[in-house]
Amino acid sequence: MRTDITVIGGGTAGLVAAIACAEAGAAVTLHEAHSSLGGRGRATAAPCVAHEGPHVFYCDGPHWTWLAERGLTGRLVRPSARDLLRVSFVREGRRTLRPPAGFLRMITVGRSRTAPVDEDFHGWASRHFGEEAARAAARAIAVVTYDADTGRLSAAFVWELVRRVFAPGVPTVRWVAGGWQAVVDRLAVRARQLGVRVELGSRISALPDRPTIVATELSSARALLGDTSLHWESGHCVLLDLAVPHGARDRFLAFDLDAGGFHESYSMQDPATAPPGTSLFQLDMPVRDGERPADARQRLERFAGLTVPGWQDRAVWRRQGTARGRTGALDLPGLTWRDRPAIDRGDGVFLAGDMVAAPGMRGEIAINSAVRAAAGAVRAAGVSGRGTTGAA
Repeated sequence: MRTDITVIGGGTAGLVAAIACAEAGAAVTLHEAHSSLGGRGRATAAPCVAHEGPHVFYCDGPHWTWLAERGLTGRLVRPSARDLLRVSFVREGRRTLRPPAGFLRMITVGRSRTAPVDEDFHGWASRHFGEEAARAAARAIAVVTYDADTGRLSAAFVWELVRRVFAPGVPTVRWVAGGWQAVVDRLAVRARQLGVRVELGSRISALPDRPTIVATELSSARALLGDTSLHWESGHCVLLDLAVPHGARDRFLAFDLDAGGFHESYSMQDPATAPPGTSLFQLDMPVRDGERPADARQRLERFAGLTVPGWQDRAVWRRQGTARGRTGALDLPGLTWRDRPAIDRGDGVFLAGDMVAAPGMRGEIAINSAVRAAAGAVRAAGVSGRGTTGAA
């Protein structure tokens, strides 16, 4: 069977890249080392459908446009009006409905400010909004960075995240029925419809002699390509999934302004992710520099006691995990997404994933980089077919 382009990795980035190449008329073979597709977009099997970390979409970027134009987003879901009010913050070990006043001013009045690339967020935000607001914002946005010291990162990088996630007005967050697993399933169907040859359980140890897109974790790409420069800053956190009987005091969302933890319900917006009468939650807590993950897990469990009261006795299902070096790119002061490992590695090799040189956050980077990698691979292959893959 003819292959013009090889894609290594069957996660979101690999599937998007394969589809974009096939849409341009290329014959594509995708290799996935595991027995199933999806990468970090995978979810646990029903009846409790939980992801590896918080997984939502925002509809204000090219990643969403690419998915929506192809009908890959599927049906959207949202919490009830009552559940939307179940948002709280943890301050000084207590649950409260309001963040610090300085944080509210920051995300309303102050959102028109421009933050510098070469200064850390804590220093810049403290100067403009006060130290309390700076700490609160850094810890609230740890849901995106998975980092216990988000204030050390580039002010421009963190400020863009804060403005997007906490933007006043009509929210751009989107929950899709079935979560990212459902999107992964639709991507897989679309790829096969376009003729992509999918090889599961196929571990590639050497690059083929044709244009290739490496859509793996950066550490795996580093080993495969023998390129020691493939490093970037990423987060480190512990995760806890819980299923409990419905409780009136359980929260939909909660931001831990003491330590950067985050709590979200899966089931309040998508009841199909949990058995009837049951609520499903995911919590995460960043691991501090030099801290044992076990100590971070203790802090996470105390946080869970505030957002899912009595969870130890109520839990009918639970799962825990740790994520390190695979939580998306973080930009230090003086660096932007353009400084991350380049997508085009030369000699017909391209990178795609959530830690390479493409805009967005986490999974958005994976999608945007995949479309760009596909455009480069199609050019390198000299494919002339049904269309072209534009850059995201």
